[in-house]
Amino acid sequence: MTKQSIFGRISQLAKANINALLDSAEDPQKMMDQMVRDYNDNIAEAEQAIAQTIGNLRMLEEDYREDEEAMAEWGNKALAASNKADEFRASGKADEAGKFDNLAKVAIQRQMQAESEMKTAQPTINSQREIVDKLKTGLNQMKEKRTELASKRDELVARSKAAHAQNQVNEAVKAVNIMDPASEIGRFEEKVRREEARVRGAAELASSSLDAQFESLEDLGEQTEVEARLAALKSKQTGAIEG
Repeated sequence: MTKQSIFGRISQLAKANINALLDSAEDPQKMMDQMVRDYNDNIAEAEQAIAQTIGNLRMLEEDYREDEEAMAEWGNKALAASNKADEFRASGKADEAGKFDNLAKVAIQRQMQAESEMKTAQPTINSQREIVDKLKTGLNQMKEKRTELASKRDELVARSKAAHAQNQVNEAVKAVNIMDPASEIGRFEEKVRREEARVRGAAELASSSLDAQFESLEDLGEQTEVEARLAALKSKQTGAIEG
């Protein structure tokens, strides 16, 4: 019963599926820290109970040793009284011999009482020793579980942080993909191309206007020559008439 009362309340905790608990935990690190604290509290409680059980066992063992010493002491007293009675009897003092025989009997009764108490206490002591051994083993197992739990906590917290960091990276990459810088560059390139086309168009237009000006100059020169030749022709005609 003692063993069950100490370890029974934490059996579910020892068997808990930590990964499953993490799935439903808003803050896995806080939850794991709380589990470690709970385990420490249970270990402290178990240590107190085991210490009390060990103390009770030591009291039983002390009583057993006292009974053992008493049994030996009363045995010696019985022997001493019996020897004294024999001495008085040998010297013809029957009354004195009877008194010491009676003392020997009392001593033997006390010896038998101590022996009986030892026999009664022995099974209880053996049982308590077995319980203490089991409790010590259970306590050591609890401490090992606590170490495993603390190690598991550190591992899962590190994994949780790594997963969170990876998720942040994934979100950043997703945001970059949505922005698509290649398309932004493409639009800028298209803008540059349109500007270049406009410049080329303006240059072409300027070139066309200049050609037109030269063509008009060529037309003007041709007309001037026509006028000059016409004037020369008329001048010749006039000279012929007068001659």
